[in-house]
Amino acid sequence: MNQLYPLKFKPVFKEKIWGGIRIKTKLGMDFSPLLNCGEAWVLSGVEGNQTIVADGFLADNELNELIEVYMDDLVGTKVFQTFGEEFPILVKFIDANDYLSIQVHPDDELAGIRHNGRGKTEMWYILDAEDNAELISGFNKDIDRDIYVKHLNTGELKSIMNVQKVKKGDVFYIPAGRVHALGPGILLAEIQQTSDITYRIYDWDRVDENGKGRELHTQLALDALDFDKCINPKTDYKPAANQPVTLVDSPYFITRYLSITERVEKDISMLDSFIIYVCTEGSASIKYHDGIVSITKGEVVLIPAELEGVSFIPLIPTHLLEVYMQ
Repeated sequence: MNQLYPLKFKPVFKEKIWGGIRIKTKLGMDFSPLLNCGEAWVLSGVEGNQTIVADGFLADNELNELIEVYMDDLVGTKVFQTFGEEFPILVKFIDANDYLSIQVHPDDELAGIRHNGRGKTEMWYILDAEDNAELISGFNKDIDRDIYVKHLNTGELKSIMNVQKVKKGDVFYIPAGRVHALGPGILLAEIQQTSDITYRIYDWDRVDENGKGRELHTQLALDALDFDKCINPKTDYKPAANQPVTLVDSPYFITRYLSITERVEKDISMLDSFIIYVCTEGSASIKYHDGIVSITKGEVVLIPAELEGVSFIPLIPTHLLEVYMQ
């Protein structure tokens, strides 16, 4: 069997009522045909939305097909034992040109009971933000169901939401159960559990060309919501040159920030997991046993678990998100 290599994939693009053009203009994905491209799923094992290998001898294979063949050589022993032939992480770029719906995601327990699926914990890394751009993450005080329902029914939901101004480089961790919404003027990278279960609570009274609003899931959301006050929605971190800095350390994924200005060697022989690299700025070469693959802003590369090490050679100062499993 041929040895695995760093893998790049063809994105799956999603038209959204709130989408824009920054996935094309800011990330260089000008091959998207959509007028309002809200999302690019750049690494996905979600059934019906799997990303396909872009190059090499595995070109045109879906992500989960690779796991069927290469199993723990691709994802790591523990990951394969836990998730089988489903890749456990979904990576997206999201362009919010308008407010997304106020929404919440169930945790693993509730998603398993209701949908025979997994919950959705996620994180956001802000790639670009207009002046005064904002998002919602959690409640701004401790509330209960009655208070929540009252504000929902009177159209005053935003008054009990934690509204945060955002800028480029900000990081937000969104555990399952936390109410949230993106505001206009934000381009971000999202790292999340492989799940597409969303309970839409409020959609700003939007309607389509036929005067019809999108489906809401207000009753389903009640059992999923965490009503506690959200204390620190934004993750504080301090970048360090050529050294990884941890952004998220959760049971679902670990994400680190890596800013490189010189060659960096990565020994991954003891890590029982794949590694995902998301390039948020710059351009670099990734050297591995048999060759070199490039990574540039807006690209994602999957490093198989069987590779023992890679080297990064930046062409210009380059910023990466590094994602793997415990």
